[in-house]
Amino acid sequence: MLKKSFKSAHKYLLLVKFSHTIFAMPFAFIGFFLAIDSNNTDLSWRLLLLITLCMVFARNAAMAFNRYADKEIDIKNPRTAIREIPAGIIKPKSALQFTIINSLLFILTTWFINPLSFHLSPVALFIILGYSFTKKFTSLCHFVLGLGLSLAPIGAYISVTGKFDLIPLMFSMVVLFWVSGFDIIYALQDEEFDKQENLKSIPVILGKRKALNLSAILHSISSIFVILPGILGDFSILYWPGAFIFISLLIYQHSLVKPSDLSKINIAFFTTNGIASILFAIFTIGSLYL
Repeated sequence: MLKKSFKSAHKYLLLVKFSHTIFAMPFAFIGFFLAIDSNNTDLSWRLLLLITLCMVFARNAAMAFNRYADKEIDIKNPRTAIREIPAGIIKPKSALQFTIINSLLFILTTWFINPLSFHLSPVALFIILGYSFTKKFTSLCHFVLGLGLSLAPIGAYISVTGKFDLIPLMFSMVVLFWVSGFDIIYALQDEEFDKQENLKSIPVILGKRKALNLSAILHSISSIFVILPGILGDFSILYWPGAFIFISLLIYQHSLVKPSDLSKINIAFFTTNGIASILFAIFTIGSLYL
């Protein structure tokens, strides 16, 4: 019985690509510790746990719904046909139920945080779930994904303070342009398939070379928003090595992907961005206390 439960849980972790939580989760921690430091608030492990649960529930809901909404598309695409729903590992109805459960848990968890977080939770769900439909009607889908993940730092900050502020909003801008840029890179591998299925993306309308150029511009804007908090915020010198590493890894991922060679996209997308997020968070949080 226990073995069966673990096996079932493993299937759902694969469905939602739980390991990819490392993209936005570190920025949520940045927002949390920034709020603790800037408002002279005592560290609350309970609140940190609630924020972490919110991140997990929200991402589970978003990814499961994305897989559910894309089930007819995924089965046609050789790259995605091995995913859990088209492969028959998880039934579409089960994925939808998983989405509903995680959405309700997300809203319930925000209720235990503060009124503003609770009232904004449906808005957050609308954005992160709505992303799954955007590729069918707009090439700006990459920016909607970026917007969804950019809620992490400002959402965590609000969880502590109950208010908006400039510095955490800047970190949200980092995430917005960073994620939008690397999602464009990731979409390069489906350019031809998306054209055939009349799906929308930046690579479809611009082509590989121009899409990569736009991604580089977005990552340049993201880099600017990495630099600004270091100038305007109350961080120690330790902030700058983290900023340098993050920006350097953005540059590095563009050296891995060429219009004529997409073989290293997974390294650029998963490995490089995951390392960039984690190390930046470590140095940024450390700079608040050292």
